[in-house]
Amino acid sequence: MDLTALRTAHPEHWSKATAIRALTLDAVAAANSGHSGMPIGMADVATVLFEKHLKFDASAPHWPDRDRFILSAGHGSMLLYSLLHLTGYEDMTLEQIKNFRQWGAITAGHPEYGHATGIETTTGPLGQGIANSVGFAMAEEIQRATYGKKAVNHYTYVIAGDGCLMEGVSQEAITLAGRHALSKLIVMWDNNNITIDGTVELSDRTDQVSRFKSAGWAVLEIDGHDPVAIDAALTQAKKGNKPTMIACKTHIALGHAAQDTSKGHGALTDPDQMAAAKAAYGWTTGPFEVPADVKSAWEAIGARGTEARKAWEADFETLPRSKRETFERAYALDAPKKLSATVKAFKKQMSESAPKLATRASSEKVLEVLNPILPETVGGSADLTGSNNTKTSDLGVFDIDSRDGRYVYWGIREHGMSSAMNGMALHGGIRPYGGTFMCFTDYARPAMRLAALMKIPTVFVMTHDSIGLGEDGPTHQPVEHLAISRATPNTYVFRPADTIETAEAWEIALTTKETPSVLSLTRQGLPTVRTEHKTKNLTAQGGYVLADAEGRRQVILMASGSEVEIALAARDLLQSEGIGTRVVSMPCMELFAEQEETYRKRVLPGGPVRVGVEAAVRQGWDQWLLGERGKSNKADFVGMDSFGASAPAGELYENFEITAANVAAKAKALL
Repeated sequence: MDLTALRTAHPEHWSKATAIRALTLDAVAAANSGHSGMPIGMADVATVLFEKHLKFDASAPHWPDRDRFILSAGHGSMLLYSLLHLTGYEDMTLEQIKNFRQWGAITAGHPEYGHATGIETTTGPLGQGIANSVGFAMAEEIQRATYGKKAVNHYTYVIAGDGCLMEGVSQEAITLAGRHALSKLIVMWDNNNITIDGTVELSDRTDQVSRFKSAGWAVLEIDGHDPVAIDAALTQAKKGNKPTMIACKTHIALGHAAQDTSKGHGALTDPDQMAAAKAAYGWTTGPFEVPADVKSAWEAIGARGTEARKAWEADFETLPRSKRETFERAYALDAPKKLSATVKAFKKQMSESAPKLATRASSEKVLEVLNPILPETVGGSADLTGSNNTKTSDLGVFDIDSRDGRYVYWGIREHGMSSAMNGMALHGGIRPYGGTFMCFTDYARPAMRLAALMKIPTVFVMTHDSIGLGEDGPTHQPVEHLAISRATPNTYVFRPADTIETAEAWEIALTTKETPSVLSLTRQGLPTVRTEHKTKNLTAQGGYVLADAEGRRQVILMASGSEVEIALAARDLLQSEGIGTRVVSMPCMELFAEQEETYRKRVLPGGPVRVGVEAAVRQGWDQWLLGERGKSNKADFVGMDSFGASAPAGELYENFEITAANVAAKAKALL
């Protein structure tokens, strides 16, 4: 590659792009770790995007109508950090760049949402960024249709690499975006033909251009180092009625000794090679030094959007007051004033009528009263709408000719759905929820983990949550999945016992601001166990006394979800023999753990024997059986220690001995 020709043809562009390359080399060298090649290779594309196309204002990073830029190839984080520093984001100081990948710095190895303004999503697990971007673009479409172009009218830009496009979730994302003609989504593929192990041909022969075209995308192919071609492609992409993929042919680690090699992917720290690369770039300043004229040119780019932002603020003020208030409340993740009263009224009605319902059906009943007062909710299901009960009559379906629809048919794409829901939540102004079968948390898991890491309140509705689903058998019967979700930090796992607890769980899931929720819901019908109306949200305490002992308390039975009725039946057996038995409903272990010690001690005092009951593995229960004043010789568990089987639910419960009689027998054996 003739760098002299590139330098002389477009000197001003070259100096700006080279600032990214030089900062990348310096930061990676200082950290002695990182990924130099991708930021160096995509510096030209990023420079043209930020200078000529991206609508943003570095002084107002939370402007709701900014264009969103997602670095899906998150290992190239120095590309993003350099751009944020150069354009003048206040928190991205030179000191932060110098402390790349160090303890306490906002410049983590991979971009982390919440660490620095301008980072729209956490990327690094490849494929997540491009999958998030579909949710960002859907959110923009929904809100433009809902609030009008004055409030919402922006693009989502993505830089993705070969790794992103190899990950399976990319196929789910690409086909969704094509199906929904998300024309304000523009992906720039860093087509450098290099992976860590070697050239792409070592492991893949996909024709990416044909792949995107077949999924309904417009595709443009350009030289990723030609600023004129990059500008023309981005200009053309914004005119189309489909999502656009721009295949940018680039050289990884351009101008460095490791150019076009696997070594170029990683940390380029050799001082002689760095010096030679900088000389080839015509870069003469010392480490972390950007010439004043180059820095001021970049800062002018960062301020270019100020006028547009101020115009947007003026336009926004002309919208009807109610529309503005709803918009601002949704972006602040604040609940509408009538939410609490609506939930209380619903709970009272259900306590009095005491229906026997599967909690998936209870969930639908709750959503029927909550969705109309929460216009920011967007629901969906991975091709299991009738089974997950996630669609309510008021939502309308999101589609090409109904962009204000709030229900998404995600297709058989659990991972793509979950990642896109995260994108919706990150975009702002939307509370997404989506359903699949509980066992398919396995397919959604990377996105569920990232929701927890990013502290965003995505809601994962997981139905058919135990052997209680019956005949579909062990492939579909989750036994370890509750433990997996409970093991994930910053995740609320709700397993409600009836319609009342389901309503309370939804109230928490739709009002929390920094924690995703997993709703574990049954296929089989459950009786109402909360027949006495309480205005207080007891599920918010995580665990509470549902039925207390009569006489001297000798036994405490703890259960969640469908096994609470079994614990209550076991209590009847024990009480009939004069054994005082308390039943504790445990709909959310995480919230119980957050309660004051004094409250937990009241619920789980020392002394009585303890038996946990859940149609799942024991892992996670010992915190309450053996900890919290419990003792190993006075505790037991009734649940699953193997996979399930194919049979009617009732027979499965009998054969796996998850019965009231067995619970009572275990308790008596401990006395």
